[in-house]
Amino acid sequence: MSAWWMLVGAVLSGPIWVGLTIWTTRRLWRSARRLTARAKRRERLIELGQLVGGLAHEIKNPLSTVNVNLKLLSEDLARFGDEEHRRLGIRLETVQLEADRIRETLDDFLRFAGKYELSLNQADLRKVAEELVDFFAPQADAAGTVLRSALPDTPVVCNVDVNLIKQALLNLMVNAVQVMPDGGELLIRLSADKAMATVEVIDTGPGIAAGDLEKVFEVYFSTKPQGSGLGLAITRRIVREHGGDITVESEPGKGTRFTIELPISK
Repeated sequence: MSAWWMLVGAVLSGPIWVGLTIWTTRRLWRSARRLTARAKRRERLIELGQLVGGLAHEIKNPLSTVNVNLKLLSEDLARFGDEEHRRLGIRLETVQLEADRIRETLDDFLRFAGKYELSLNQADLRKVAEELVDFFAPQADAAGTVLRSALPDTPVVCNVDVNLIKQALLNLMVNAVQVMPDGGELLIRLSADKAMATVEVIDTGPGIAAGDLEKVFEVYFSTKPQGSGLGLAITRRIVREHGGDITVESEPGKGTRFTIELPISK
């Protein structure tokens, strides 16, 4: 009798197993299609990045020639003292400024799009911060910005590429001074716990509108008329290449705080 019921059960459950098999097969097929599509998109993005990077290099070469000739023309015009040549010199200076801006944008793009080969070494972030503050102090003074630092008494050692970390912090410091044309205060603060080092770059500038906070790290987003929109994107990429993270807090009229977290060396 039990064998009979087992046979009946097998017959009745057959369609269920068939259905489960078909459902599982369809899910696996869809998952494989998604993975294939992602791989193709990744390949296209890599090819596009290589193409755009090559194009940027190709633009830079003739642009350098243009810049050199513009400077030579400017020198030639400066030899004349009449009003007409002076006006031509002013127009030429405007063209030079725009050519320089294009070159700087291309340089920023190539830094962002290029592959980062980290040269990692054990470094005390206190020393990194001190060197950067000393280096940046004249520029801050010229802009009427009071530059201060708050550093701990004990070493904060991280495994970093010192030059890249300095570049990331310098981008934040330059941005801070640029948004405070009438002067202000800029604070570099370093702290650490057992797991993470925290570097804060705090300014007393106009702050960032709430609607722009989510966009500040996006490529080509900038609130500055002449900004390339790559500085903060480069900073975030450098930090993430080091296994860290960067966040921003701001309130219009009260300033902005950028916070970088980096893993402490074990």
